[in-house]
Amino acid sequence: MNIYKLVDSICTGYVPSVDEVELLLNADEPETSYIFDVADNITERYCSNKIHIRGIIEFSNYCRCSCAYCGLNAGNHKLSRYRMQPQEIIDTAAKAYEAGYKTLVLQSGEDVWYTREKISWIIKGIKSIGDIAITLSIGEREYEDYKQWKKDGADRFLLKHETINQSIYNRLHTHSNLESRIKCLMQLKELGYQVGDGFMIGLPGQSLRDIAEDILFLNELDVDMAGIGPFIPHKDTILKDKKAGSNMITLKAVAITRLILKRVHLPATTALWTLDNQDGKKALKAGANVVMLKLEPYKYRRLYEIYPKDFAAKSNIKQERLKIEELILSIGKQIAKDRGDSIKLIERQ
Repeated sequence: MNIYKLVDSICTGYVPSVDEVELLLNADEPETSYIFDVADNITERYCSNKIHIRGIIEFSNYCRCSCAYCGLNAGNHKLSRYRMQPQEIIDTAAKAYEAGYKTLVLQSGEDVWYTREKISWIIKGIKSIGDIAITLSIGEREYEDYKQWKKDGADRFLLKHETINQSIYNRLHTHSNLESRIKCLMQLKELGYQVGDGFMIGLPGQSLRDIAEDILFLNELDVDMAGIGPFIPHKDTILKDKKAGSNMITLKAVAITRLILKRVHLPATTALWTLDNQDGKKALKAGANVVMLKLEPYKYRRLYEIYPKDFAAKSNIKQERLKIEELILSIGKQIAKDRGDSIKLIERQ
């Protein structure tokens, strides 16, 4: 099939088959540049030319899980563990709000030291600061936990399915299974969260067809946000000697997801910037409309190492935000000033 015609058809509402998505993932130049350019146009049409800057507070690197790719996994005894106290999290959120952040992502390993009541207290404390959208990214929890946190004011929940290939998922997550992960995603949808999902590119054993299935699953779930990033091996995991995922395939996956889902928020993920800073910028011209910056104190940042990464010179939250704003403006984009709620939600109101 002609890739140009396929892309044009998707732009007008056609939902491609898994074979057709795989075809797009296999595209070479000049078709790839066409996919990226059209994805950028679709982003501006449905999401505007503005980039949303989210702040992430990675408040604990304790985790009960044994994910094979993650440096925070429970079996990594080389890692120094930390937990931010609830008031410390709220104080960090206050500094972020003063610096201009309207959305905060509270992210941690699956650390049940933070009980339902503690997370509720943190949510209420942050909400008392100002008009801040709260995204929770704390893994699989009980339905009643999700329900209570939504009642307390949590707006969004990020829970990536990582790979829709059941065999690969279950092999990499010996503590859980894909069925359980999807069940949690469906519960979050039922409770009215703005739901974020996502997956990795380049996991051992993963094929382009698997990635095509991942993209179509995002469409089936009708997500509000999707994080797509390359697999990066960590030296203290069993996958330490595996090859990193392809940034080019990641960029294609982001662009194709934009073509199909159109209104979804798509970050240029931190993993993409880690492998190649230029590819992070390319993502913002190929369908991505979100960037995320760490906000927790520097004494914790190097300890929250899902995958290895370099860190810039130490500066304050405001200075870091101004730096990313300059980068966004330099590529011809604008800075979003609103909370960046689900576009579908806004259109329904």
